[in-house]
Amino acid sequence: MTQSCWISRFFALLLLVGLALPAAAQDDTTQNNTGGSAQDATFSQEEVLEKARGFFGETTAGLAKAIEKVFADKGRPNAYIAGEEASGAIAVGLRYGKGELVRKTGAGRQVFWQGPSIGFDLGGNASKVFTLVYNLGTTDELFQRFPGVDGSAYLVAGFGVNYQQSGNIILAPIRTGAGLRLGVSAGYLHYTRESSWVPF
Repeated sequence: MTQSCWISRFFALLLLVGLALPAAAQDDTTQNNTGGSAQDATFSQEEVLEKARGFFGETTAGLAKAIEKVFADKGRPNAYIAGEEASGAIAVGLRYGKGELVRKTGAGRQVFWQGPSIGFDLGGNASKVFTLVYNLGTTDELFQRFPGVDGSAYLVAGFGVNYQQSGNIILAPIRTGAGLRLGVSAGYLHYTRESSWVPF
């Protein structure tokens, strides 16, 4: 066999390998995108319920129903905030809170929030709040104002749920007990890196 024939076969082999590699890479990418990666980056309903039960110290059906409601509406979150807050109102209310952001992937951190709301009650209360977070990219994207979504306030078996949204990011705070003050859905909450008494 001549040298030119060997050279021709060698280049033909290189060409075949070159065509096969992108296809293999595409198959791997497709498998990664459609496999378990999306679910690996989010919390299941069972995981959230377990975390929320440990946080609230509640094992009632009411908590399960509230979480089931949020999952039915919004699906699987990719982070949550477990914290405490205090609020009060004389027609117009204020709310202050702090908590720990926990992500399914990546490190969490402490966060704070404050904001005004329109309410119809008089007085104040302190409560725990467990917030499911959807479509959060970088942690820095959390630090902004989140208006309440009109008509999103629900009472589910003793737990209050309302939705706040800014762009694609959705927050679903779940609160317990008396003094839920769901009027916060008519205002906004400003999430910050540091504590602040200024609610605007």
